[in-house]
Amino acid sequence: MNRTLFISFFLIFSWGYSQAQPAERRITREEYIETYKNDAIKEMMKSGVPASITLAQGILESGDGNSPLAVYAKNHFGVKCHSGWKGKSMRLDDDEKDECFRKYETVYESFSDHSDFLVTRSRYGFLFELKITDYKGWAKGLKKAGYATNPKYADLLIMLIEKNNLDQYDNYAKVPPRKLSKTRSSKVLASSKSTRSIKLHNRIKYIRAKKGDTFYRITQDFDMNLWQVFKYNDLNKSDVLKIGDIIYLQPKRNKAKEKIHIVTKGETMRDISQLYGVKLKKLYKKNNMFVGTQPNEGDQIYLKNKKQ
Repeated sequence: MNRTLFISFFLIFSWGYSQAQPAERRITREEYIETYKNDAIKEMMKSGVPASITLAQGILESGDGNSPLAVYAKNHFGVKCHSGWKGKSMRLDDDEKDECFRKYETVYESFSDHSDFLVTRSRYGFLFELKITDYKGWAKGLKKAGYATNPKYADLLIMLIEKNNLDQYDNYAKVPPRKLSKTRSSKVLASSKSTRSIKLHNRIKYIRAKKGDTFYRITQDFDMNLWQVFKYNDLNKSDVLKIGDIIYLQPKRNKAKEKIHIVTKGETMRDISQLYGVKLKKLYKKNNMFVGTQPNEGDQIYLKNKKQ
């Protein structure tokens, strides 16, 4: 056969074959929910983010898992690289041209990173005071905290949750109450008395970290979620647990019984917050200090009333 004729025939055949092949099929919304509902529930158990919210955000931001970012980077929440990201990335035009987005090995990594993003950013902290079933409060709170610029973002999430009955998955949550009940406290004490000494300060239950402790082990011992340990103790994901550290099992209070603390060498505002069981933000506010600044040795830190 003539070489030119053969090549022409091959190209025509190849083109016809490719045209006959269907394009990669887009998954439906129902398939997305069925595929990823367990990941959302798993993350809810670990972090306290409602499964309905996670699923609705994933649906909205990934186009039911069909967006280029979801398909090629397994990034279902549009999480950008930010300064601390050391993993793989993908470049796309978004708010600005050629922006950096995180790229994951699995879709579950995207779900887990999304939860961590909300847990470790202080501006979302107030959301974790809401009930796990309050998806409307969560949706409106995300918008209020600046998660998205779309003015209809909260309404879109609520519509997706209600139309697809996503709130049914929030009922799988086993999130302990904000305050330990007397019944539950006695059970915890009974199950942990051989290895744990639960103390009370400023009407808040706490323990001291012992050798071999990890944040995860503490959550298991006291039937808590990781986000609760971090939030109640003003911790970041990168913080290291040390022997003797105070770990509160309940939220700290707005003020202490004591009026003033005199700062010793090397003490930080968080150290003082943990010592007296006062919320760190409240401590900064009482002392007219900017969040993140630290006191000097000998300074007076007001614990009960606001500094005048």
